[in-house]
Amino acid sequence: MPTVNQAPVLIARPGERGETLAGALRDKGFVVARLDVMTLEALDEDAATRGVWLDLDHYPKIIVASPFAALCLGEAIDRYWPQLPVGIDFYTLGRGTAEVLDQTLGVRAHTPPPGAGEESSEALLSLASLADLSHQRVLLVAGEGGRALLGETLAERGAEVTRVEVYRRRYQPPEAELQRQLAAGSFHALVVTSGELLQYLARWCHEKALNQPLIVSSHRLALLAGRLGFRAIKVASGASPAALAAALNESCNVRGADVDERTQ
Repeated sequence: MPTVNQAPVLIARPGERGETLAGALRDKGFVVARLDVMTLEALDEDAATRGVWLDLDHYPKIIVASPFAALCLGEAIDRYWPQLPVGIDFYTLGRGTAEVLDQTLGVRAHTPPPGAGEESSEALLSLASLADLSHQRVLLVAGEGGRALLGETLAERGAEVTRVEVYRRRYQPPEAELQRQLAAGSFHALVVTSGELLQYLARWCHEKALNQPLIVSSHRLALLAGRLGFRAIKVASGASPAALAAALNESCNVRGADVDERTQ
């Protein structure tokens, strides 16, 4: 079991979901420090976006890319639809986003199959119901940038894809002490579930940090981490607190010593 005297686990997840993850790891006995380098900011609604919300019943499939996107979608539906349109299948990249849709809209979303082993665009695209989308309109609700593979693959499969960006990411450097810990590798492990965040944090990660355990939520992120120079990469089965905590337990040397492992 981890001890209270160990170096901290650094987590980069923003907002309430970051606090939930921190609490789950503390419950497992880990010391946790939040990097707080990114905040999520809802975008103002323009005429084009409003038109999409008003035509929501024209989209038989809606794919929601993240929990914050799900919150923004739920608020939009509350504004324009007293009753949720029927006949829409909702899809999410992970269970966390599906839970937000369930809580805000009372809908059950399709998620990547359990056998996929991870929560990612690639895993979602393996669903049989997304294999042939000829002449189908698909709405993709996401943040600014990212998830290009998802939209491109849906279009290749015949879908008429409309993308609505509902929030932006704002970045700020870690606090000075956390910058020092990153540079020196003075942490138990680093937990990151976003490619943009990983690339942003890599600028503070020097040689010792690159040898410390890095927990990521998909094989796509693991490949990116390898290109950035990280050497002790562990892929969790998803982005949920339970999945990340399990991967952390499997990966970490509880004494906090440096490790030098190949990508798992």
